[in-house]
Amino acid sequence: MYKAIYAQPHGELRKELITCLRQGHTKRRPRAGGVDRRQQIPDLVSIHLRPPEVEERLLPGHWEGDLIKGAFNRSAVGTLVERVSGLVFLAKMDGGTATAAVQGYSAALNRVPLEMRQTFTYDQGRKLVRHAEITQKTGTAIYFADPHSPWQRAINENTNGLLRQYMPKGTDLSVFSQDELDAFAFQLNTRPRKRLGFKTPLEVFMDLINRTQEAPLGVH
Repeated sequence: MYKAIYAQPHGELRKELITCLRQGHTKRRPRAGGVDRRQQIPDLVSIHLRPPEVEERLLPGHWEGDLIKGAFNRSAVGTLVERVSGLVFLAKMDGGTATAAVQGYSAALNRVPLEMRQTFTYDQGRKLVRHAEITQKTGTAIYFADPHSPWQRAINENTNGLLRQYMPKGTDLSVFSQDELDAFAFQLNTRPRKRLGFKTPLEVFMDLINRTQEAPLGVH
């Protein structure tokens, strides 16, 4: 639209249209190429290299992750959602740093058996610049979604919306203890879901564990 207004009209019509723009510059200023100044993630592995069975939700143990941010972006809680069952884990993020992300996500993933932590898909936020440490601590392969593509982690995005019932926008999330976050997650994990045949995420997840192990193990 801006290109058409600057390029096509002439004379008084052009002047009148330009004054209606939010920024009434008489000439269109070229966009600077520039360099993306956001912190780059080392050794990033794209979601497009993720095994196809993850997208199709054929096998369990594949997770999506994100951050729920608190008031003024000064606090955060890490979220993890298993793609097949919809099981949710919440991780307290003290300080909201990359170190806190390593500690929080590693602790959450290590609550389940190794067979149930195959992959972890995240956005390209700066909190996961130390993703290699999470892989080292948990044995979980980490993939990164494309920038500005929340639909590539749609299950997590939908779950974050449900979690706002317990952690409304504008809340200082640092006030919640890990025990309180676990209680919020438990309420979601024991809520029947239509897509699961009205079973709960916890029921489905435990059934998946029983199928993948000779000796059934529970969630620690």
